[in-house]
Amino acid sequence: MNVAPAAPPVMSERRVALIGALLVAIGPVSMALFTPAMPELVRAFDTTEAAVKMTLSFYFAGFALAQLVCGPLSDGFGRKPVTFFFMAIYLAATLLAALAPTIEVLIAARLLQGVGAAVGVAISRAVVRDLFTNERSARIMNVMGMILGLGPALAPTIGGVTMELFGWQAIFLFMAAAGLAIILVVRYAMAETVGRDLSRIRPRALVNAYRVLLTNPYFLLCSIVMGGATGALYTQATVLPFILMDRVGLTPTLFGASMLMQSGSFLAGAVAVRLLMGRTSAFRLVPAGLVFMGLGSLGLAIGLRLFTPTLLGVMGPVAIYAFGIAFVIPAMATAALAGFPHMAGAASSMNGFFQMGGGLLGSIVAALIGDPVAAMATVIPAMGLAAILAWLFWRQLPEPVVPLA
Repeated sequence: MNVAPAAPPVMSERRVALIGALLVAIGPVSMALFTPAMPELVRAFDTTEAAVKMTLSFYFAGFALAQLVCGPLSDGFGRKPVTFFFMAIYLAATLLAALAPTIEVLIAARLLQGVGAAVGVAISRAVVRDLFTNERSARIMNVMGMILGLGPALAPTIGGVTMELFGWQAIFLFMAAAGLAIILVVRYAMAETVGRDLSRIRPRALVNAYRVLLTNPYFLLCSIVMGGATGALYTQATVLPFILMDRVGLTPTLFGASMLMQSGSFLAGAVAVRLLMGRTSAFRLVPAGLVFMGLGSLGLAIGLRLFTPTLLGVMGPVAIYAFGIAFVIPAMATAALAGFPHMAGAASSMNGFFQMGGGLLGSIVAALIGDPVAAMATVIPAMGLAAILAWLFWRQLPEPVVPLA
């Protein structure tokens, strides 16, 4: 009996990786471009540090909450239409931010910008799950991670230089150009990967999808690992500008250059993972990543309490932590979606919610602590510990059974 060969995927592994990288990067890049301007905004709007930090906290909130919507919507309406809709929100919000006359309007614009940018994480990982699984999926996640590391690595430098030359409003015009470019790429280079099925977005179906995800220990622990790892990066964005510029004394341009230590280390880790995956499974690399995260956590928890903050004293442990994250993301992102091909959008959204929600929770706790150095020495190590503990429990669980339909 002859068996027909499986049809090739509608997009190649390389194309999915590149498009996915652009989509997933828009959220972190929009955050990183903005951070060099935060101290300047305190003066520009004659406001407080707490108010300016709210622009990031509301961005996190919009990003995290919209994750719960855009993914399931893409299961029902398709990946491309939902991407267009949310990127339109992103563009409108970005232009509103550039024209904001008050800090309150800027905060509202950043909330909406986060809502729009949320589509990138949800759609990119859902598309990967639509077409690929196991090691192929992990390879794509790794490529996405490398480009994701390159974007935020350059963004603070670009943001700092742009602000010093043209003012903080120009940063948002740069974001608007990036958003428009993504819309064009999705329109002309991305193929639709799911059929329209509105039954998937009925309220009962959505509630059931999230109930299944949140009661599945395998998915839940994967998401906590991801939330502790990447959520720490987002939390750092709320405190590092005030440590490095106000305490250490860096200019916006130098601050942007210093962030290369974080994102460059992440990129180096992603490249190392890419090379190692030719010899071993991505899942076997996770423990090494967690060790680096643990070392970075210890460096922050001890070093910032014993010594006056310096550039190397702060960014050294941050770089070690970021290097470890690159070893964790490919396998854990793949594992989180492995058992849910029938609702990949919802699973990707909930996983993304944990990541950005981790950043939101961390930034709130950091704001409550008040002192940015104390917050950095407390919150980031706590998130690293949560990720390590979640992985230790996760590794004891059996792999999920993939439903037939």
